[in-house]
Amino acid sequence: MKKILLAAVVSGVMIAPAMADIVPMAQKDGCFACHSIDHKVVGPAWKDVAKKYKGDKSAEAKLIAKVKAGGVGVWGQVPMPPNSQVSDADVKTLVKGILALK
Repeated sequence: MKKILLAAVVSGVMIAPAMADIVPMAQKDGCFACHSIDHKVVGPAWKDVAKKYKGDKSAEAKLIAKVKAGGVGVWGQVPMPPNSQVSDADVKTLVKGILALK
């Protein structure tokens, strides 16, 4: 966790206070296999997700559903697999943290 947070600080990414709390959860749930906080991996960077949905009052519900069910087409043709094994509480916490990024 310290390496990820240090890398984020060195790269100049603004991390919401809640992000420090969700990084271990994201590691446990496998999010960083396809995502990063500040750059595209397989899926979009979380900061880009936050930017895309800024001001969208329905974003939290949409993203929770997308994480749980998976999908394709919003960020290109590489599909995001469903993450039904991740608890609803974890998904909600992760999505709130992502949307809080600046």
